[in-house]
Formats: sequence, structure tokens, C-alpha cells
Amino acid sequence: MNDLLDVLEAREGIVCAIGAGGKKSTLYALARHHPGKVAITATVYNTFFPADLDAVEVIAAEDFLEARLDAVPDARRIAFACPGGKAGRHAGVEAVRVRELHESQAFDVTLVKADGARMRWIKAPRAGEPVLPPDPDTILMVVSARALGEPLGDRIAHRAERVAAVTGARLGEPFETVHLARLLTHPQGLLAGTGNARIIPVINMVDDEAKEKLATRAAETALDFSSRFDRVVLARMRDPARPVVAVIHR
Repeated sequence: MNDLLDVLEAREGIVCAIGAGGKKSTLYALARHHPGKVAITATVYNTFFPADLDAVEVIAAEDFLEARLDAVPDARRIAFACPGGKAGRHAGVEAVRVRELHESQAFDVTLVKADGARMRWIKAPRAGEPVLPPDPDTILMVVSARALGEPLGDRIAHRAERVAAVTGARLGEPFETVHLARLLTHPQGLLAGTGNARIIPVINMVDDEAKEKLATRAAETALDFSSRFDRVVLARMRDPARPVVAVIHR
């Protein structure tokens, strides 16, 4: 079986998840698989960390985060955030601070939710998104295979009009594999703001053989469209036994 940490280049450094359709489930799967000292955080609003993540939680105002982290030096898995003003959600940590804490706390890997999508399956970023720490090591561009074949609109997409503009898809018409490939490769799509970081697209929610065929076609097209990445990972991140469905290489 493909090792999740290796195919997603997530054994060390700062690993960010952007896009839609499974950012948190991807990061939490990585945290559960990693044998080292792991941090989980976000630079944007984030729902409360799940209890089964089995992490020491450090929730504090940004000025006090380092001291609170210093107080749990032996914790192997730490989830940290700032208090949020919205029910059920923590506030994000300043992006620069995430880099500083990664280094000062000597985490093997810091896993960062660096984007929001309001629980949709796909999104296109606006100016200022994603909210990345300086010099991330790996950026995971997440999309959901469940969007394929569905009418493009607010039900499946965050900022559906922007998705349409980037991909050439039409509102109300099926979102096809070529559209997903364009979303992954257009400079104003999910590549926007990613600089020179290592990029790995993740097509999540590949729930059955039909979705796997569509996702494979989208992955192959994306690899033809762009040289920014050398693989696309098809995944089912909520399946602990088999989170990696397939790895499509150039």
C-alpha cells in the first residue's frame, strides 16, 4: 500500500492543506499516521479538533501560545489555535507565527489548514487566499471527486462564479474532469499564491470505482496541463484502512 506520509511528502517541515473537500480529514489522517512530534493548527477559522485525534490541545491568545507550548514539551501530538468568537470554531494563528512556533518547538512536522471553503467540495481563491506560513515545504491542493458530474453552483462550490471563470465550466451545467484539471492548474485557481512550494494535488472522496475512473481522468489531464507537480493522489481520507486509493504519476 502507498504510504500516506511519503506520497504526500509529509514526514517533515510545514505541510499546508488548501482548497476544499477534505482539508481537515487529510491533515488529521497525516497526524494519526506520523510517528514523530506533530503539530496541527490553522491560519484560518477552524472547527474544534476532534476528540479521537488524541492530541494535547493548546488554545491561547497568540502572545501566550509559545509559553503554553513550552509547558507540554513531552507531548507527541499537539493541536494549537487561538480562541475564536464563533460557536464551535477556533480562530487561526498568524501565518508568520506558525513558522516561528514550528522552529522554536522543534516539531517534526506542522500540519496547517491554510484555507476555508464553507464545507463545499471545490473552491477558487480570492485575493489573499490561501493564508500560508512563510516558505511551506509542501502544499496539498485538495478537491473532492464528488463534485464531478454535479451541476456547478453554490451547493458544490465555494465562490462558484470564480470557479466558472477559472475553469470554463458553466453555472448549472455538469462540472467535468477537464474543469477539475483546470482548477488544479490555472494560475488563478488553486495554484494561486503557492509560490515555489512543492505541490501535491489530492482528489479526495474517491468513494467507488466510478469516482476513481473520473478522478484518474482528471488527474491525468492535470498532469498534462502543468509541470508544477509530478503526481496526483486519489484518496478516501475518512477510510483509516486505505486512505490512499491510487497515485497517478506523470
